[in-house]
Amino acid sequence: MLESGSPKKPPLPRAARREVASDPAAWVRQEPLAAGSHLPIVLTPAMPGIDPAAWARASLPLVLRLLHHHGAVLFRGFDVGDAARFERLVRAVAGEPLAYEERSSPRSAVANHVYTSTEHPPEERIFLHNEQSYNLVFPSRISFCCVTASPEGGATPLADSRRVFARIPAEIRARFIAGGYQYVRNFGEGFGLPWQVAFQTQERTEVEAYCQRHGIAFEWRDRDRLRTRQTRRAAGCHPFTGEPVWFNHATFFHVSTLPRATGDALLAALGEADLPNHTYYGDGSPIEPEVMNILRRAYDDERIEFPWERGDALLLDNMLTAHGRAPFAGPRKVLAAMSSPLPWSAVPEVPAS
Repeated sequence: MLESGSPKKPPLPRAARREVASDPAAWVRQEPLAAGSHLPIVLTPAMPGIDPAAWARASLPLVLRLLHHHGAVLFRGFDVGDAARFERLVRAVAGEPLAYEERSSPRSAVANHVYTSTEHPPEERIFLHNEQSYNLVFPSRISFCCVTASPEGGATPLADSRRVFARIPAEIRARFIAGGYQYVRNFGEGFGLPWQVAFQTQERTEVEAYCQRHGIAFEWRDRDRLRTRQTRRAAGCHPFTGEPVWFNHATFFHVSTLPRATGDALLAALGEADLPNHTYYGDGSPIEPEVMNILRRAYDDERIEFPWERGDALLLDNMLTAHGRAPFAGPRKVLAAMSSPLPWSAVPEVPAS
């Protein structure tokens, strides 16, 4: 206690206190990729040290709202640059990664159903598509992360499947919606994946059982060759947003979508019936060249590209957003994981117009 008349001590200065928002949504900035662009929405950390998986888990309703509105969410600046961190983020926002079944492109497993994105030759463009839309049960989420960005090219182009749907003339949409499309594969001609790789088995009986479970007609031919045929829907309404989407591989697997020299060489060597991949209308009749040109143009007119940065992670709603790959040169490593399985039976039909 101070004696009477003693001078009072000056108050101690208050330590400066850093204000930290309690709402996790404020820890991350949201911005478009470019002015006027809706796809993808870019999330960047507003402060250092944010664990993207922990943040995404705590902010999952926000992430899903953004995903359903934009179709694609790009995590940038969080350094999700290896398989372990990528897998944690995928589990936080999209659930358990899925095994790659009924394969159509060469990939290598990295860890726990995380794969290389594709191993097609780097000089080839991979056309826009929605992952495994030809499966009866397909992944409703597909995610990518960039471990090594190519010094030249190598973008993962995107297209909004809602806008692709809207660009296709109503009469063309109507025929595909009414009858679907047919996808024919031939295994064992020395082109494409062998059936042993596509179905991940050496046993014919396991292939037959898979086909029977998944509504695929199959035919064993001489020299251990296999032909499969499956008819699938071409469009549906997104189960959450209710919006109609163009969701199929009719364009991707049609021989005319290949570079002309490649397609012509395959047709000359094999004939149409023995092509590794080809598509038809649902009744098996050929899709007219002019229709294929319109379908390709609809995708290309909605195409959006951006250069990868190391540590980027991209989450796609597989029904809302198609993806592809631009040609590239030099080293490139992009990982992929599929998740959240969805059966076609849970996808509402597009209402008749």
